[in-house]
Amino acid sequence: MVFTPSPEAGRSDGFRAVLEECYQKRSLVHLAAGSSVPLLRHTIWLVVRGMVKLGAVSIHGDELLLGLAGPNEPFGEPLTDVQAFQAITLTDTDLLCFTCQDIQNDPQLATAMLRAVAARQRQSESMLALLGLRRIEERLRGFLELLAEQYGQPCPQGLRLNLRLTHQDLASALSTTRVTVTRILGVLRDEGWLQIDEERRLVIGFTPSRKSRP
Repeated sequence: MVFTPSPEAGRSDGFRAVLEECYQKRSLVHLAAGSSVPLLRHTIWLVVRGMVKLGAVSIHGDELLLGLAGPNEPFGEPLTDVQAFQAITLTDTDLLCFTCQDIQNDPQLATAMLRAVAARQRQSESMLALLGLRRIEERLRGFLELLAEQYGQPCPQGLRLNLRLTHQDLASALSTTRVTVTRILGVLRDEGWLQIDEERRLVIGFTPSRKSRP
């Protein structure tokens, strides 16, 4: 493996228990794939089901992929200082909405949220580490491994990514060009390390060093 990320991101049983209690008190916000999530002041969103792409637009108009938020992972205005920050759902997504005051008033929720924010920080540091790799192929392979470890679903061929990132999304995350990403993806497919299933989902054909998510 080029890169071995931590699979702990926000998946503790304790956090799920806290969320289940919140479900009884709050209404879920459902957004269809491709929807923009409103970033409200002093408000944190938590993904219950689905996937959200976190990005921004540079001063030169380039789109940047800053990270992903999957189940049990938070994002929102209080967690970023990036200008032109945006959040777009990659799949049909259910979200919970908390104000900072809500979190401060509930010690159990505050503790669970701290763990979730720490997991998001680990993801960000992992992506920064990938950018330090000189070869673009190593960056792309490592990024796909990171996604597979955190969000992949086991299948006979390896781990399937049930989300769709465009070649431009991958290029934006790795500071390269779409043409380069397309070329390297072709190389990885020729090697048999990467497959595309009948639903056009990426399948990463490697055996992770840690247990993947059940």
